[in-house]
Amino acid sequence: MAASRSARCLGPVTRRTALKFGLPTLGAFGGFGLGDLFRLRDAAAATSQPAKAKSTGDKSDHSVIFVWLPGGPPHMEMYDLKPDAPLENRGEFSPINTNVPGIDVGELLPLHAKCADRFTLIRSVAHKFADHGGGHKRFMMARDPAEPTGFVNDFPAVPSQIAKAVEGRRRGVPNYVFGTDGGRQGIDTFSFGSSYLGTGTHPFTFGGDPSRDDFKVGNLDVRPDLVDRLDGRVNLLAQLDQWKRIAGEGGGYEAVDEFNRRALDLVLSDKARKAFDLKQEPQAVRERYGIHAYGQRALMARRLVEAGVTFVTMLMENPNLPGGNPKYVSYNWDSHAVNCHLFDDAKVRFPLYDQAVTALVEDLYARGLDRRVLLVVTGEFGRTPRVSYSVGTQTGVMQPGRDHWPNAMSMLVSGGGMRTGQVVGATNAKGEFPKHRPLTPNDLWATVLHHLGINPEHSFPDHAGRPMPILPYGEAIRELLPTT
Repeated sequence: MAASRSARCLGPVTRRTALKFGLPTLGAFGGFGLGDLFRLRDAAAATSQPAKAKSTGDKSDHSVIFVWLPGGPPHMEMYDLKPDAPLENRGEFSPINTNVPGIDVGELLPLHAKCADRFTLIRSVAHKFADHGGGHKRFMMARDPAEPTGFVNDFPAVPSQIAKAVEGRRRGVPNYVFGTDGGRQGIDTFSFGSSYLGTGTHPFTFGGDPSRDDFKVGNLDVRPDLVDRLDGRVNLLAQLDQWKRIAGEGGGYEAVDEFNRRALDLVLSDKARKAFDLKQEPQAVRERYGIHAYGQRALMARRLVEAGVTFVTMLMENPNLPGGNPKYVSYNWDSHAVNCHLFDDAKVRFPLYDQAVTALVEDLYARGLDRRVLLVVTGEFGRTPRVSYSVGTQTGVMQPGRDHWPNAMSMLVSGGGMRTGQVVGATNAKGEFPKHRPLTPNDLWATVLHHLGINPEHSFPDHAGRPMPILPYGEAIRELLPTT
């Protein structure tokens, strides 16, 4: 249960008082309101100064890009093909060689094949929750959920705990950002909730397709009519300073809502605004990532970590094709036969994904970000090793698909100074379960925390005041860890 506003807010000014002193109320900044978000989150105050160079062993400048593939990507079409399995298991696609001998990927991922030396495939992560809600919660909370369905967390999502651990950072950008399709911004849509940590650890969230010409991140721009009314930016800042002085004279400024002040600082920060502005990128770079939702979210993720955001979650969900998706394509990665034609869906979705992910991998290395930025790409589970058939809800014809399968899944890890050009773990001949190096989502999170320099045993008090560690168990994946 989140802390009440009265418990966290010592003395916010009323709307009437704000207007009296000429201070714009937070509602003027649009959307869900930065003040409402930052009121409960210790967000970054405005500064254009770059972070200081880290000293030996200091990981304060390390960041994570977490690409989430909701619905469950088909591991046996992407990263763990089984060409020798029975026909009902192996599907239609063949593996192709990569630039690392002994490593193969699916034939629809040719760009992956060119840069396999810069990522690691993990093929042996598994858990026990086959429902989307249970799978999301199990993965994001690093704990077994009390209820195997539904998306409301019993424990804070690990990224919220990371946000809590780094809440004191001041970089002029939010410490935790989440980008998703329009209308999918709800904190419980993907089990990103923060439970007893409260909404102060929720991400700064934006929705929409950043490849569209009319795309805009809300809550970062002062309304034009407000700027006009205050005679521009200079007068707005002067009004804020005047209000601060008046409040300070009465000894009340320190009691004024700290989070509202930081929200206003962020709104007035050019650094945050520029970090979200993809138009500052050369057109050739944007095209390399792909002028589609997947590609431009990946590019924005790179811009955000480069600007100093600690944890960026980007969803690659709806392919969002111009003119709409064909009937045989699913909204997300949930490739049941009733939802989509598994193989035809892949022919549409995989090339976009292939372009976006490999551009991000190569760009991190090209820009010298490969040691301080860790990239993780995963969904909540894999798909059944056996292909099933059903009449498609949209197509009305019999078509192939795969169902939920938490017993085996594949994921990609790159950067972070980690060892790459390898495969960790293996499943059996039919892709049913790990036969070598079985791992859990907790081991992946332990690796993420290791990269960020956060102790996985660090605890936060729950509703009853009991100390709860970030991870109840799990070890950083040793095959990934740098040798130096």
